[in-house]
Amino acid sequence: MLTLSRWKIVLVTLSVIFGILFTLPNLLPQKTLDGFPGWLPKQKLNLGLDLQGGSYLMYEVDTTALRQERLKNLVEDVRTVLRGEQIAFAELAEVDGTVRLRITDAGRVDDAANLLRRSVGSPFAGSVSGRDVSVAKRDDQRLEVSFVPEAAANDAAMAVEQSIETIRRRIDSLGTKEPNITRQGTDRIVIQAAGESDPERLKAVVGKTAKLTFQMVDDSVTPGDIAAGRIPPGSEVLPGDDLQPVYVVRKRALVSGDELVDSRQSFDERGAPAVSFKFNGSGSRKFGDATARNVGKRFAIVLDGRVISAPVINGAIPGGSGIITGSFTVQSASDLALLLRSGALPAPLKVEQQNTVGAELGADAVRAGAVSTLVAFITIVVFMILSYGLLFGGISVIALVINGMLIVAAMSLTQATLTLPGIAGLILTLAVAVDANVLIYERMRDEARAGKSPIMAADAGFSRAMTTIVDANITTLVAAGIMFAFGAGPVRGFAWTLSIGVFTSVFTAVLVSQLLIGWWFRAARPKKLPI
Repeated sequence: MLTLSRWKIVLVTLSVIFGILFTLPNLLPQKTLDGFPGWLPKQKLNLGLDLQGGSYLMYEVDTTALRQERLKNLVEDVRTVLRGEQIAFAELAEVDGTVRLRITDAGRVDDAANLLRRSVGSPFAGSVSGRDVSVAKRDDQRLEVSFVPEAAANDAAMAVEQSIETIRRRIDSLGTKEPNITRQGTDRIVIQAAGESDPERLKAVVGKTAKLTFQMVDDSVTPGDIAAGRIPPGSEVLPGDDLQPVYVVRKRALVSGDELVDSRQSFDERGAPAVSFKFNGSGSRKFGDATARNVGKRFAIVLDGRVISAPVINGAIPGGSGIITGSFTVQSASDLALLLRSGALPAPLKVEQQNTVGAELGADAVRAGAVSTLVAFITIVVFMILSYGLLFGGISVIALVINGMLIVAAMSLTQATLTLPGIAGLILTLAVAVDANVLIYERMRDEARAGKSPIMAADAGFSRAMTTIVDANITTLVAAGIMFAFGAGPVRGFAWTLSIGVFTSVFTAVLVSQLLIGWWFRAARPKKLPI
């Protein structure tokens, strides 16, 4: 075990160089780092919300609204498919989470059921039919179309994952560095934006659904019809602006914001703030065809269920680009363009919790963490030197310093976020690292008392303590893995720091200590272990 193998020397040397290179940027001012050559590492530790200050938001994904939206679309799909095949129907409506209708012609009930089974919904491997909807026949020529239970659960899970990615794109566009966005439970999302000093702006950008659709205005409905509630089945009433409080629009969207490829804050011909947009190839064709078919009519630009503009189509727009005008300021137009670029949320978000951590509190936490780490380190140094002497205690301290350096270097390289619980994990790691040295040294003492020579006692100390060291660290690693897998936020930060520390602790306590003690044996050739 105490042989000075070349591979051990090379590995330890490279590890120390790695530790120095990736730890050093955390000790230097930014101006100095900016002057470094491009090939030198410049990554610093990311400080978490509790150490740097910032905004904390917890959202709940409104999966009920998502299901209602899907049912609404299913009603329109059923209407379109049956009309396309000229199958007469009546009483089409959504009732208690299912779409119900009655086929007028008794001889075409089977045709309608088979057509709906083939044409509505989407492919879904988790159901027997292979689609995410089921069609059931009832008495009196009635059909029921509903989503299978597995599809509903799958939709909710996908909505949360999609929301996380959309939120990340939006926050990145704001310039906030390294936001920590995690899923909590089945339908909650936690956002920790360290350094973000304006939580209200963050909330306004993150929480807006930003679902954009282009729908035709139904001008056949008069204000009297609206007041009396006489709205055609294929239309709906939406709130508008100061010019027109309400609009009646066709439910079927001509084009949706999903097909946008770009949106920018711009100005209209009067110099007022506006939002310019451009569709992809498919969206451009749909937009061009829709405007060509409806020249002279109005189409509504609908954002999150509200009409923000309803211009008249003066001619076909084949280029797939246009401009959205309205009562915008430069800031609101810029925010809307950002939201459209990042994509719409699949479901609305409800704020469950909001906190703001001031920069002063974060600085206090950093100082408290630094002081506690320093106190822990000094305590360990004093204990090891008093227990095992200046030589062996000093070797364990050198290994401990390299261990701490490797942890900081690994976290800087991976851009892991250091939180206050992470500092606790770092302190615990220092104690665990010394624990390995204590096991080795105590085994050396036992072997020396048994009459073995110093070199044999030292070799036995390393070889026979290894089993215990590995077992202890594996159990720690398993516990850290469980915390990382099932925990959230600070718990995961603690687990990540602890996991890195397990590997670096075993490496430094065993390999680094081996080399140092081996060099001492080669130089001093002791007759007795000074331990």
